[in-house]
Amino acid sequence: MAKAKALDATGHRKFGWLDKFSYAAGDFGCNMSFALKSYLTIFWTQFMGINQLAMAGLLLLVQIWDAINDPLIGAMVDADKHKYKRNKFLAYINVGAIGLTVAGALCFLPFPGMPEIVKMIMFVAGYIIWDAFYTVANVPYGSMLSLITDDPGQRGELSSFRSAGSMVAGIFTGILVPVLVYDASNNLLGDRMFWFALILGGIGLLFFQFMIRTTEIRVDTEVKAGEEAPKFNVLVALKNFFRNRAAVGATLSAVATFIGMYGAQTATTVLFQAYFKNAQISGLVGMISYLGLFLFMPFVKNLVTKVGKKEGCTIGGCVTCLAYLLMFVAPITPDGKGLMWFVACQILAAVGNGFGTCVGYAMMADAMDYEEWKFGERNEGTTYAMHSFFRKLAQGVGPSLGIVLATMVGYDASLGAAQPAAVALNMRYLTPAMYLLAGVLSVISYGLIYNLDRKTLNQMKTDLEARHAQG
Repeated sequence: MAKAKALDATGHRKFGWLDKFSYAAGDFGCNMSFALKSYLTIFWTQFMGINQLAMAGLLLLVQIWDAINDPLIGAMVDADKHKYKRNKFLAYINVGAIGLTVAGALCFLPFPGMPEIVKMIMFVAGYIIWDAFYTVANVPYGSMLSLITDDPGQRGELSSFRSAGSMVAGIFTGILVPVLVYDASNNLLGDRMFWFALILGGIGLLFFQFMIRTTEIRVDTEVKAGEEAPKFNVLVALKNFFRNRAAVGATLSAVATFIGMYGAQTATTVLFQAYFKNAQISGLVGMISYLGLFLFMPFVKNLVTKVGKKEGCTIGGCVTCLAYLLMFVAPITPDGKGLMWFVACQILAAVGNGFGTCVGYAMMADAMDYEEWKFGERNEGTTYAMHSFFRKLAQGVGPSLGIVLATMVGYDASLGAAQPAAVALNMRYLTPAMYLLAGVLSVISYGLIYNLDRKTLNQMKTDLEARHAQG
């Protein structure tokens, strides 16, 4: 006889490991497609031959559309009152996941002999198609965390496991892809990228389907029979987002992270191609960024309870800033000893970022509750979509800024890995500069703007429980 499922007081499956692994599988699926995004600049400049400054403009253009697309999808999800078999968020995720199976490969069509204007059109068209499906999957996925559980500790665990899903996908692609797509001269084998993207899309679909079939929605936000459906007004929802100090603080921290990470992307790639002269290990070194997540995951629930999300993130951000200051002054020479110093600084930065990586998404879930507590209404889709809107802008501003700054200090994409020694040295300093900028902005966001400290968060939860009990 099959063992009966353990149910909680509301008749739902008790929160447990299946919920955490299921939510992690969703971000694994997202990152099977998203992981190759870091190769876009190198692919379209070094392999396809698009002018690097033109590429900076194209990246900014598509990311602006990308950013606008997110709140449009979020508003569409919030306004959708159709009764789905299980949950509307899961229905949208399913559509996006199916599209992502092939959409990512459209960003890496390998035709370097085409006229430059045709290549530009290919890039923009491929990116827009990929982005549409990614947004349809990712915005509802991020919004859904607040509906799986309303317990702060459990949300922290879900956030950690989401980051773990991203981490496992990042390790898988980060170690494997550089080894297979860089040749012995550290130049990109761009004709392989299309097939890698197609294979990764298929793997991602399998993980999405597991998540869709095993997710349990416990927080009821559906309109009851006989009640009037709340009228959706996107302008009011956007206004509430900007009044939502918790959402703004969490979003600015994410924006800072993306500007730093993507701003350093070109510099870091050239650093390994032309300074350390070993592009194939760049993915392995990049995996250090997941070390902090690995260290903090087992303790995140207790740390959330005893220290607080805001408090822990602020302390960690200060450690990260220290790490990148050290990267400026350490003797990072273009040899094995210099690489070890670089790795040591990255390890310290990863420890500083670890707790924030674990709870970042949970802080946005708390911000959605804060909107209800402060303004008396919930717009999960729009709140997360606005968060994603600014993240996407940062993903455009970051790499565009990084390309422009790299160009200003001598980088020439047409040379590939054969950059002059002086340019390679400039990349050694541009890399920590971009990361340090991100660290300082993150500390400001967590410490001075995000306002849900441990005491306030507990009071909010108590008030909302009382409000919900009254009906």
